[in-house]
Amino acid sequence: MLSGICIGTNDLTAAGRFYDAVLATIGMTCTHSEEHERAYAGADGRTTFFVVDPYDGAAATHGNGTQVMFYAPDAEAVRAFHAVALRCGGTDEGAPGLRAYHPDYFGAYVRDLDGNKLNVSVSLE
Repeated sequence: MLSGICIGTNDLTAAGRFYDAVLATIGMTCTHSEEHERAYAGADGRTTFFVVDPYDGAAATHGNGTQVMFYAPDAEAVRAFHAVALRCGGTDEGAPGLRAYHPDYFGAYVRDLDGNKLNVSVSLE
């Protein structure tokens, strides 16, 4: 069973502002914040997403082919996630909309301030 996802950042303060705003669109909030990490949980209170300064002190990098995927409660939340991410300095990787690769799949893609690819989606069935 997966317990969570952890991604690195090169500016935890900026990443905190970004993720506080973006994740609020899908009902996630910061549950833990300290000098080198921030943690986020959904409505169930389970902390599953972490943003950290890399433990080894080297620069944070993003992975090619790697993405962090979030569920949204509805299509409006997908649109809000995408719009807020762009407004907070993220970059577009795919506007909100239906995708041909899964029936009823409505999603969007962005990159965060460190280049990590994020996906948010909902099934419209």
